[in-house]
Amino acid sequence: MNNKNIPDYHLHSLFSGDAATPLQEIVSAAKNAGMTSICLTDHNDLDFPETPDNTTFDLDIDNYIATLKNLSAGLCADNSFDLRIGVEQGVMSTTCETLNSYSTRHPGLDFIICSTHVVNGMDPYYPEFWESADENTCYMTYFENVLYNVENFYDYNVYGHLDYILRYGPCSKKLSEINIKKYLEIAEAILINIIRNGKGIEINTGSLYREMDYCHPHPEILKMYKELGGEILTFGSDAHDSSHIGYGFKDATILAQSLGFRGYHTFKDMKPTFHEFQ
Repeated sequence: MNNKNIPDYHLHSLFSGDAATPLQEIVSAAKNAGMTSICLTDHNDLDFPETPDNTTFDLDIDNYIATLKNLSAGLCADNSFDLRIGVEQGVMSTTCETLNSYSTRHPGLDFIICSTHVVNGMDPYYPEFWESADENTCYMTYFENVLYNVENFYDYNVYGHLDYILRYGPCSKKLSEINIKKYLEIAEAILINIIRNGKGIEINTGSLYREMDYCHPHPEILKMYKELGGEILTFGSDAHDSSHIGYGFKDATILAQSLGFRGYHTFKDMKPTFHEFQ
């Protein structure tokens, strides 16, 4: 694979509560972008709190796996496309234990993203979260929750948008607006746990079409991950529609290479394969 068709490993379809994109439309868009493989990672957020727009994120996992397997069989018949089956787990303290056996209970998964979407019973996506405390407290509480998750949850491959909270913070849309140094100490503890447990992180470009001028995680966190010995890396657009598949991957690749990463990883049956940048 060359840099143009690095597979997108963070995608949402009509199986996610906040998306409606048909599967075939996603595959067609990925092919048009030059990709020969992708991994669908629809949301599964157990115990997700009630939302103002009544969105739910309980994935119909058995139907999901069966549907994607059937689609994959058709795509692979002529070796034209490789569709991998993944899940984005929204993890919190109340669900770590239950989700730690998820891949065993649901064979057929290739890949699991661990994400933190809920902090103190609220999603930072909604304004109510930011009314609960001052901005710095909100950020720190988020990272404390991520640290808890990496210390207690193990059934995943990469941590998704590690600093998700920056996407919705009132003063963090631009690199110049966020003092990331305040959070590097706890970020280091998080990354050490991720690396020690043989997991990785993703470069999530979804921030780039959400008014931000940098990918998740913040470049300083990504740099720290590499300096600590982190190697496992996937690329994900976090697309909820076909127009954003592979968005910003060229710039994300340049960033990764500038920090010393030699390539990226794909996953099959929860096991990683390394690919050098071409």
